[in-house]
Amino acid sequence: QGTKIYCTGHRQQRPRRRGSSHPKLHEFSFCTVGPESATNYRETMSDRACVLVSALSETQGVPRRCADVIREHFDVATMEEFLKNKEQLENKIKVIFMWEFHPVVDEKLLRSLPALKVIVNNGVGVDHYDLPLIFSFGVKLANTPSVVDAATADMGMALLLASARNVLEGHRIATLPNITVFPINVNGMEVTGATLGIIGMGRIGYKVAQRARGFDMKILYHNRNRRPEEEEKLVGARYCVKIGDLLQESDFVMVVVNLTPQSRKLIGEKELCQMKPSATLINISRGAVIDQDALVQVLQKRRIRAAALDVTDPEPLPRDHPLLHLPNVTLTPHFGTATDQTTLKMVDVMIENALAAIHGRPVPNEVLLP
Repeated sequence: QGTKIYCTGHRQQRPRRRGSSHPKLHEFSFCTVGPESATNYRETMSDRACVLVSALSETQGVPRRCADVIREHFDVATMEEFLKNKEQLENKIKVIFMWEFHPVVDEKLLRSLPALKVIVNNGVGVDHYDLPLIFSFGVKLANTPSVVDAATADMGMALLLASARNVLEGHRIATLPNITVFPINVNGMEVTGATLGIIGMGRIGYKVAQRARGFDMKILYHNRNRRPEEEEKLVGARYCVKIGDLLQESDFVMVVVNLTPQSRKLIGEKELCQMKPSATLINISRGAVIDQDALVQVLQKRRIRAAALDVTDPEPLPRDHPLLHLPNVTLTPHFGTATDQTTLKMVDVMIENALAAIHGRPVPNEVLLP
C-alpha cells in the first residue's frame, strides 16, 4: 500500500521555460497506488518534502490542473488534510505555495510547521505578508517576478481599450432583447494618438509602454528613478519629475506600482482632481494605492471620465459598494496574471524556488526586507 510507481512520461511535454534549472520537469510523472483515505494517509505519503496549499480547485487555491506538475517534485497537502493529519505532516511540510493570498500565514501556522523552509508566492506583490514575522522563524520568502509581466501589461491595455471604447456598454446594448435600432450616442474616446501617463515604470510599466507605442500613443511616466535615455527613446517616453505634471497632461493614467507604505493612497483626492475631466484612470497594481472613497466622489461628480480597475481594496468589494454600481467604472476580479500560459510559468518558477530552498541553494527570487 502507498507504493510509488515512477513511470517514464509519454504524455505531451510543455516547452521548458528559458533558463529553467530543472530541464526534466515535465518528462516524468508518478502515480500513487493504494487507498487515499485519512486512515491510510501515513502510508500514502512518500519520503519527499511536502508542499502545503490552501486547496486544489479551479475556484480556490492552487488550480487543480497544476497539481500534477507540482507532484513531480513534492507531495502535496491541502490545509484541510494538514489539519486532519498534523502529526504525520508537520515535519514533512517544507514549503507553502501561496496562491491568491491563501493560506493565511500567521504565527499560529508558522509555529505548527517546524520543518518549513520557504513560502513561495504566485506573483510579485508581497504586501500581504508579515515579513519580520516570517523571517523570525528562519523561513525564506520567494515570489515569481518577470513571468507575470506580459500578461499584466496586456490586462492594462485591455482595460484601457474596454473603457475608452465603451465595450461593456456596447455589449449590453447589443444583447438587449427588444432592440431594433442601435443608438448612435455612445461614442467613446480615441486611443490612437492619445497621451498615456504611466505611474510606475518598472518591468510591467515598461511593457505597457511598448504596447501603447503600437497605438501611436504619447507616453509620459513618473517613477522613483528615471529610465536610461536609450530605453525612453525605444518607446518614445518622457519622464515627469512631478506626478502632477503627468496627471494634468494625460488622457489615460495607468497605475503600475508596488504597494508599500509610501505608495498607499498614492492617488488621492488632490491627484484625482489634477486629472483632465476627460481622463480615465486604470489600476493594475493594488487597490490600496488609490483612495477609493475619493475615487467614488470624483466619478460621481464626473470630475474624471471613468475608471477601469483590475484591483480593489478589499477584494472582492462589499456588494453594496458604490464602485460596483457606477456606470463609468469597468471592474475585473484581479485578472492580471490569469492566463493558462502565465499560470504554468508561475508554477515552474515556484517549483524552482522551492527546490533551491529545501536543498540549501540560493533561492532565485528570494524576497528580502527593504
